Amino acid sequence: MTASAELTEVHRAPFDSSGAGVGIERWTLRSGRLEATVITLGAALHTLTAPDRDGRTAQLLLSAEDIGALLGPAKHYGVTVGRYANRIADSRITIDGEEHPLAPTGNGVTLHGGPDSFSHRVWAAEQIPGGVRMSLHSPDGDQGFPGALDVSVSYTLAPDGLTIAYHAVTTKPTVINLTNHAYFNLSGEGSGDVLGHLLTVDADQYTPVDERQIPLGPYEAVAGTPFDLTRARPIGEAIGEDHPQIKAAGGFDHNWVLRERPADGSPSRAAFLEDPVSGRTLEVLTTEPGIQVYTANGFQGAVTGAAGVPYGPYAGVALETQHHPDSPHHPDYPSTVLRPGEEFRSTTVFRPGVA
Repeated sequence: MTASAELTEVHRAPFDSSGAGVGIERWTLRSGRLEATVITLGAALHTLTAPDRDGRTAQLLLSAEDIGALLGPAKHYGVTVGRYANRIADSRITIDGEEHPLAPTGNGVTLHGGPDSFSHRVWAAEQIPGGVRMSLHSPDGDQGFPGALDVSVSYTLAPDGLTIAYHAVTTKPTVINLTNHAYFNLSGEGSGDVLGHLLTVDADQYTPVDERQIPLGPYEAVAGTPFDLTRARPIGEAIGEDHPQIKAAGGFDHNWVLRERPADGSPSRAAFLEDPVSGRTLEVLTTEPGIQVYTANGFQGAVTGAAGVPYGPYAGVALETQHHPDSPHHPDYPSTVLRPGEEFRSTTVFRPGVA
């Protein structure tokens, strides 16, 4: 056991003592001034608590306690998204010349793995040093995807941050793209919008999208556009620009092409978020080639968090480390194909701090 694992407290309890969430567990991880909770429904990162510049703690994730909300309007909050995060055009893929129709989610796409995706499943959980490992078996043909897939997600907490490590193997050639879909508000959930947060993304290119939010194809340079976040910029300022991609989405809901990842496969920085009011910061590191930034443009108050405030537009920002959307239809993008005998591995780190 590592020294950081020895400093982490791990507690397991039922998610809902009323019995509405029968079989769902809440795992609480504490290390230093940080606390995270993970629930087995969707293998979701449910809460993340961290101090501000004056040492005052707050819960930084949009979240819900009601099972109905977690299966409805909050179904993507903090969850492990799979089998395929983001969008696949025309709800079909072709692997080795064989076409596989996928379960559609509407608008001519399959979003986040289909209508009955990993976020709706109750995962098995076991304690590991410093955290919890959650596991799921996805049968051959699940939502149309070929191959039986065995997948695990490990959450480990240390005083300097939370590490999410993904692993999967398959019985047939398939595609896989896993991410975490947490929404962050560094002022604290329910405190208002994130338009004043400063965001940096370590990317010189992004993937413009069509009306279905499917990539048009080639990468485009961020220079001279609202997508140029190579230096810290207020989110509200960037998405307030008059740009067709911003206007169509109502804000950011786009994939950035991260700068080249280290050859040794270690996580490196993808994004940096800062709240000037509280002084809280969040560094995001990943092994993935892309990151989807979504500024909760479509939120209309359907979910009310612990602070008693309905979540409206821009109440949080999702920083979804990933392979690029619709990669199965873009051979020039990094491949998402996983074959028998291979192992899918991916790591993302959320590192809270203060400025």
